[in-house]
Amino acid sequence: MKTIRQLSARRGRGSEQSQTAGAAARLGWLDALRGVAALVVALHHFDVLKLLPDRLAAFVWWHADLGLYGVMLFFLVSGYIIPASLERRGNVRAFWIGRFFRLWPPVIIGIAVALAIIPKGDGSVALFATGHNYVAVAANATMLQDFMGVWNGLGVMWTLSYEMAFYYMVTALFAVGQHRRSGPIAVGFAAVAVLFGTSIASHTMTVDAASTRHLVWGAVLIVLFAFACVLSGRANLTRVGAITLGLLAFVLMYNNSRAPMFETLMIFATMFAGTVVYRAEKGQIDRLQAVLCCGFVLAAGVAVAWFYNRNGMENNTWTAGPRAWAGSFVGAWITFGIGFALRKRRFPKPLTWLGGISFSLYLLHVPVLHTLHYALDVPKVPPTTSGKVIWAAEYLAVIMIASWLMYKLVELPVQKLGRKVGKWADRRWPGGELPALAFAVPAGPVTAAPSVPGPASAAPERTVEPVPVEVGAGGPGSRDR
Repeated sequence: MKTIRQLSARRGRGSEQSQTAGAAARLGWLDALRGVAALVVALHHFDVLKLLPDRLAAFVWWHADLGLYGVMLFFLVSGYIIPASLERRGNVRAFWIGRFFRLWPPVIIGIAVALAIIPKGDGSVALFATGHNYVAVAANATMLQDFMGVWNGLGVMWTLSYEMAFYYMVTALFAVGQHRRSGPIAVGFAAVAVLFGTSIASHTMTVDAASTRHLVWGAVLIVLFAFACVLSGRANLTRVGAITLGLLAFVLMYNNSRAPMFETLMIFATMFAGTVVYRAEKGQIDRLQAVLCCGFVLAAGVAVAWFYNRNGMENNTWTAGPRAWAGSFVGAWITFGIGFALRKRRFPKPLTWLGGISFSLYLLHVPVLHTLHYALDVPKVPPTTSGKVIWAAEYLAVIMIASWLMYKLVELPVQKLGRKVGKWADRRWPGGELPALAFAVPAGPVTAAPSVPGPASAAPERTVEPVPVEVGAGGPGSRDR
């Protein structure tokens, strides 16, 4: 009997491992895309174009912006996977515990490392450089600082504000049962961007230090209240907290974006369009609807670039003009489309490995670059070809090693801790799942009732899919991003 139990346990572990490996293989394409995005952003801040021949560099400069390309690819990937993670868990509290341990500890350690290594006087960490330290720390702690008129602790953290606002909106939609309306929402954001791209004023809530301070502390109070509700595990309170977060995100995004409004709206349209792709793949929405929605968002991106990203507005988007903005946007969509088309194939391990360390790479590459410039006394553009190659190789080698160390020593342990905290919270305070509302979108296709009801009729067996391996979250096999 002992032998039988041991064999059964081994089979169970083997089945679980094969499920995990299968999930990792299915979503390896997302890891690969995140790796590409992080690497391109790192090369963009490295000024890689200055190392290229002049004619090639000029062509790329006028037709694409590598930084915008990378972050748009990030946003597409997040749009695809984040709602899927929330909905498959079905537990808002568990989702946000996972989010906390996925994001906040690496950001805190990343800022600490940057402060420790950057040369004196370097401005790549602005957290304590404003003269309003408490306000800056509070705003960055919410990760909504880019919508509150506060400098980003690390320059690259502006994208985390968009990610956080998207998470808030997704959580609110899930709480009220409207999370499958991704298509109309994506089209709505894109349509407003096309029609009112520069007509909607940005930065209207923070006009001076006093208004900024009031907005930050008010937002902190709202966030604390909302998360107290979400973490309670009680359905009614969870809905209140989720709706509060969604409204806060929308108000800040619409009234106080730092970027031009057309760019802000297109970022959210892009993320929700990524969700549309996921829903079409899973059969939750009609594929024609998905094609039309994504096609409209793509066309709107080109249109807003042509309409608005000119006559000086390109200085606010940090691009060379309409062609660069449109080229980057379309390029991100093409790359995402290629990855999606190849999603059933295994991707090279170096790419999926790069996706695993992508968050650390994204956080650390600028401080590491500035530190290397200072320590090695490297000219901005080495005069010889061999010097350019050696400098690029040194930079890439150091940021890869630093990112891998942070991934191993920080990301993986805190994600493991997050899973333990989530399980403990479920045991200590059961709950977190939200029952469907009367007006909610149906959770799946409607099936006909059995023709011969009766006690002998057995309910069909339901196959529970594993929670998706989130991109960049500890590599294959990890379940928390």
